[in-house]
Amino acid sequence: MSSEAVLGRLETDRLLLRSSTVDDAAVFRELWTERDPRVPAHRRISADGRPSVQDIAANLRSDLGKRGPRLLAVERKGVGDVIGYCGPVQHGNGSPEEPELAYELLRVAQGFGYATEAAQAVVGWARDAGYPRLWAGVWDWNAASRRVLDKLGFRDTGRVEPRSEHGYSLLAVRELQ
Repeated sequence: MSSEAVLGRLETDRLLLRSSTVDDAAVFRELWTERDPRVPAHRRISADGRPSVQDIAANLRSDLGKRGPRLLAVERKGVGDVIGYCGPVQHGNGSPEEPELAYELLRVAQGFGYATEAAQAVVGWARDAGYPRLWAGVWDWNAASRRVLDKLGFRDTGRVEPRSEHGYSLLAVRELQ
């Protein structure tokens, strides 16, 4: 599959997954503030408050108009509030031919099946776009994300990143063809 596959707007019964805009920066920064302390420091707010809303907005601005797999804002239909992001990415364990599924929701939106619903829409898009598989990395201690991946039909590859002070990073895969 080409990295030029266009990922547009996806809808589920309760959610709209759409291209992120600079207006989403405050919500995305809130995600940074809510991260578990076991997440590596480079993925949490630094002592000097980085990334700031402005930093995140600048990153979102630079991504405007890009084609190919990318994260989408997850918005609740009828409410219109952005509760996180979900989508395929080409860094981490993924590649242009086999992207990695990434998702993160605000704590207030967790436990309602939104992550599974949003990720299922992305899995369907990836299958329809002709990708052979999706990858997903997850911390061993992140039981909720591991349940989401299990519900989506991802299987543990047995590949484990070396243990760090943050735990083990497990790699899962979902065949799409």
